[in-house]
Amino acid sequence: MPIDDTIGAGVARGELTFRQLSHFVAAAEVGTISGAADRLRFSPSAISASITELERALGVELCIRRRAQGITLTSTGRLVLTRAKRLLSDVAELGWAVRGDGHELVGPLVVGCFVTLAPALLPRLLEEYENLHPRVTIDFVVGAQDELLHALHSGAIDVALMYDLGGWAAINRFALFEARGYALFGEKHPLAIRDGDTVTLEELAPEPLVLFDQTPSTRYAMSMFEARGLTPHVRHTTHAFELTRSIVARSDSAYAVLVQRPPNKKSYEGLPVIEKEIIPPPPAVSVVLAWAGEVELSARARALADILHSDYPAR
Repeated sequence: MPIDDTIGAGVARGELTFRQLSHFVAAAEVGTISGAADRLRFSPSAISASITELERALGVELCIRRRAQGITLTSTGRLVLTRAKRLLSDVAELGWAVRGDGHELVGPLVVGCFVTLAPALLPRLLEEYENLHPRVTIDFVVGAQDELLHALHSGAIDVALMYDLGGWAAINRFALFEARGYALFGEKHPLAIRDGDTVTLEELAPEPLVLFDQTPSTRYAMSMFEARGLTPHVRHTTHAFELTRSIVARSDSAYAVLVQRPPNKKSYEGLPVIEKEIIPPPPAVSVVLAWAGEVELSARARALADILHSDYPAR
């Protein structure tokens, strides 16, 4: 019997419950029965029994349980996991729709944002959204690109604002605007003092580079040099955008390659920083709103997308 028919039969007999589905989803996401028990505040035996009841209702094995190694989903278990998460999401959305009486958005929305984009995009976006939809509890998570992608797939966040350098699997997105890398100097750096608004990668490569080391920024910066057959001289590596700018601002020899361009052309210490375009121009990179490919956007997430479409109309 096809899996969808099996599920239908289980529901019709009243054997399949949303509690079983939620226990199975938690165990699948955490990877252990005990971890699911901690997350849901049930006993491990209750979680295990729920999964057994779900397997009996569906007539299939969903996971292989090993005491010391947690659980491993079967191929059918992976299919049921996707469908179960969708069902649980639909039930939650039904509850929020009823509370909103069909006329007002109600419920939670969690937005992820790449660390350098957050100060530029989130404050205004949060203000606009909260003014339009005051009964939505909007929250945010700021992190590196790989952290945001994991959070999208796990359901920890609903949507994410980040750079699109390709290579994503099962991610939907639409572009907001494009950005391009540039070189940053302190005001006493010889390349900052000289006339002209541009520098070449050949001029930059021998100079000490303060590398902003956050995925995908690192890959983007290094690929520019690699494309020209150059190897930059990395002097310092940082994980903080403003620290990168501050080190460069104090130096008369170091530089950085960045993408985000704050309107404030000074470091945290108030020292000037000088931006120069790189020639040949680096590839443009899109800033996008992204969400998991298997997820249908909630009404709350679609409202956020509408605001972004209005702020950044397609060009």
